Amino acid sequence: MANARGLKQILSKNPSDVVILSSLRTPVTRAVKGGFRDAFDHELLSHVLRATLAANPNLDPAKIDEVAVGVVLAELGGSKAARMAQQHAGYSETTPLHTVNRACSSGLQAVTNIAHSITVGQIDVGVGAGMESMTKNYGSRAIPTMLWDELKNSSHDNTKDCIMPMGLTSENVAKRYGVSREDQDAFAAASHQKASKAQKTGLFDSEIVPVKVKQVEPEHPEVFKEVVVDKDDGIRHDISVEKMAKLKPAFAQDGTSTAGNSSQVSDGAAATLLMRRSTANELGLTKSIIGKWAGTQVAGCRPDEMGIGPAIAIPRLLDYTGLKTEDVNLWELNEAFASQALYCIRKLGLDMEKVNPRGGAIALGHPLGMTGTRQLATLMPQLNEGQVGVVSMCIGTGMGMAGLFVRE
Repeated sequence: MANARGLKQILSKNPSDVVILSSLRTPVTRAVKGGFRDAFDHELLSHVLRATLAANPNLDPAKIDEVAVGVVLAELGGSKAARMAQQHAGYSETTPLHTVNRACSSGLQAVTNIAHSITVGQIDVGVGAGMESMTKNYGSRAIPTMLWDELKNSSHDNTKDCIMPMGLTSENVAKRYGVSREDQDAFAAASHQKASKAQKTGLFDSEIVPVKVKQVEPEHPEVFKEVVVDKDDGIRHDISVEKMAKLKPAFAQDGTSTAGNSSQVSDGAAATLLMRRSTANELGLTKSIIGKWAGTQVAGCRPDEMGIGPAIAIPRLLDYTGLKTEDVNLWELNEAFASQALYCIRKLGLDMEKVNPRGGAIALGHPLGMTGTRQLATLMPQLNEGQVGVVSMCIGTGMGMAGLFVRE
């Protein structure tokens, strides 16, 4: 592509760069049973937006020109609730907000929207965030039931396949590209094992914002207690390949995708503060810079095998930025399903040691609107100065997205 730059230019520091000052997240908890089961998505968003201000005390909140929030399932696209959360968190009423829905990549899209606005000079400072309560909003809302007859009766497979259940797209990838059940189970167990080690050694602590929430007694709704949730609660610390192998297929009777080797339905929120480098310098915030955004690309694929999206989007990102696969030090690849994650890793020839070193969505969970920003919050602490990382995910309806980030 005409915009290709190469590693040397990607690592150089320029006044026009879009830099990152903080990238934080709440814990990710299991939907229905986890720590945020009685919390609202916008409640979690408010906490992480407030934490973003607290992490940048020398920044006047009125300097924030825009907030973008990725959200998938919330009513009215979460726009009203997100705006309320923003105001509750202490942001100026002069700072506008919008929500964005690109399904599983909504969080990365929110960060990208802010980065693009900074790049073209529309704004100087912004927050890209993501939120999701799958406890409260998952289920029938995930697949539309009221559709134009021309769509429901279309003879074009791609039309109807846009509402194919995600689990069946996972089965398609496994069958078409030869990803075995054994390999999926081994990959899933490794995700939990890596996440378990990371959590036990405190590697997630710097990216997580502890959140105080109310939890209701199930049998006595009028009774509740306040608890502080400070850890991801979907990690299975005692998991093994043998235990994974005992789980039954979840989506097809003869399938290979199970509840164990698929991403967890989860709740959480995350936020990243971005600004132009020259603005950071003018505001005396140069020492607060932790990294920079260096580009994003999106690509489409067949809806019935949406999981292969990263294998298309990542080459497009590398072409756009002028990088080679070996230039990337770390890959945060969303584990929507073990089948598609393994396919993408193999297709791209990625070094498995560089992919999700602290586990992925199979262990941590996949709150749809939050995931992209969660991956970024997890990526940044793992990179050393001058290293490059990629955040990527597949997208329901047949797409992939990938963003490039540099640690400073």
